Amino acid sequence: MSGLSYKHGHQYSAVDSNPLSIYVMHPFWNFVVKFLPTWLAPNLITLTGFMFLVLNFLMLAFYDFDFTASAAGHEHVPSWVWVAAGIFNFLAYTLDGVDGKQARRTNSSTPLGELFDHGLDSWACIFFVATVYSIFGRGESGVGVATLYYILWVVLFSFILSHWEKYNTGILFLPWGYDISQVTISLVYLVTAVVGVETWYQPVLFHFLYRDLFTFMIIACSFTVTLPMSLYNVMKAYRSNSLKHSSFYEAFLPFLSPVLLFLLSTTWVVCSPSNILELQPRIFYLMVGTAFANVTCKLIVCQMSNTRCQPLNWLLLPMLVVVLLVVSGTVVNETLLLYVWTAAVILAHIHYGISVVQQLSGHFNIFAFSLKKPNSD
Repeated sequence: MSGLSYKHGHQYSAVDSNPLSIYVMHPFWNFVVKFLPTWLAPNLITLTGFMFLVLNFLMLAFYDFDFTASAAGHEHVPSWVWVAAGIFNFLAYTLDGVDGKQARRTNSSTPLGELFDHGLDSWACIFFVATVYSIFGRGESGVGVATLYYILWVVLFSFILSHWEKYNTGILFLPWGYDISQVTISLVYLVTAVVGVETWYQPVLFHFLYRDLFTFMIIACSFTVTLPMSLYNVMKAYRSNSLKHSSFYEAFLPFLSPVLLFLLSTTWVVCSPSNILELQPRIFYLMVGTAFANVTCKLIVCQMSNTRCQPLNWLLLPMLVVVLLVVSGTVVNETLLLYVWTAAVILAHIHYGISVVQQLSGHFNIFAFSLKKPNSD
């Protein structure tokens, strides 16, 4: 972080063209924010929303750690858990929508708030995807752990696309899929509580199961909406000579670390002697999602400070060693190694987050979670 320069005149530039967001959610959030006390810091709202998603992840980890609870013949997740998951997910989504409005309402918008919001959003991807997975599980009528692994990567790359756009154009184009998925999944949790997971075993049409619809919608949304719109926006900026990075290499540099992370983690999955993804899918997803969040956060910092994106994330080096140890058969207990490495990745990411928040708080002379000024009584 040292050497980065943030200007007090930093402007948050975002475009949200989703009809659901414009005509339904924004009016709702404008209504909700009026009930929040004016002393409540926006970053505290952001953190609370994120913790609801973490709570969902932990709650489902307790009742369905290995994603088998929704399969036929297994003890299913209690209905009240799905009700709680639906409420918590919608609360998280609502708080994520009102934090920026609270910042403008209290005249406390800062680059720290922008970074904190998008940084936690990048980490939220894994908690959201893993919790949704418990609806279908990995049974005969569910989704295989390897399939979910690649779906997770589709979601992660869809997320970073928006920030790659901003890195190149200076404008954050908010993806349409986000609002639709949040509202839909909140409702699906509540419906599951009423009708039970057995309902999702039934085909939607002919032999097309709900799990197939789930997979199809995520992949189709990414490849027919998110990716084309991202490329269109960047090419539009290129044609109008407003692209921030002139060379092809510089423009695509932010993808180097995510692609290397994908190659390393996929090598581990494919070459694992103990078939680690079948043994510990939840922990493996958590490791991948957290490492990806770290990569994304560093891109967000670069795009906000107008600095060049670093080609390699330092986490990739120890991960390369971990994967080589696994592939070579040197490690006896692969599960233990995964747990230790996952803990290391989480701690490294939390340490990075705290360091950035402290530096930005000091730079702007603000408290991260209070609207009071450090030099005021």
